[in-house]
Amino acid sequence: MGSTSDLPALEEAFKFLREQHIAFEVNALSAHRTTDLVVALASSAHARGVKVFIAAAGGAAHLPGVVAALTPLPVIGVPIKSSNSIDGWDSILSILQMPAGVPVATVALNGAKNAAILAAQIIGAGEPEVQQQLLKFKADMAAKVTAANEELQKLFGSR
Repeated sequence: MGSTSDLPALEEAFKFLREQHIAFEVNALSAHRTTDLVVALASSAHARGVKVFIAAAGGAAHLPGVVAALTPLPVIGVPIKSSNSIDGWDSILSILQMPAGVPVATVALNGAKNAAILAAQIIGAGEPEVQQQLLKFKADMAAKVTAANEELQKLFGSR
């Protein structure tokens, strides 16, 4: 994340990754204020066995793009509606509008849980146990919707 002020927006991602037993690390590094640390982290991640980045940032939101420029790994950008944000649009557009050759998959504003799910899907493409966990997660989601619909039918029935 670009700063620790982004932490509350990322809690759901951390929770999901823990529930799925997917190891992760968390860093608060700024593309502007700690550039050397971002370069060191992003450029060495693939050699350390990292599979995917989730990079969250608010305001100008350059962190996901800078990370993507420095690594061969997939980068998922999470635009954050921050205190210095223009209602989140600056963050969204900064992450979404990347130049050719430097892709960043972009999720919704403050959409960290979807970023974690997408990261798990990327990892799961090469790790069958992660893919099995995701299949269970998706089946559980479907079961919740089905149960909710059954409750609606009991209350209101078909008309």
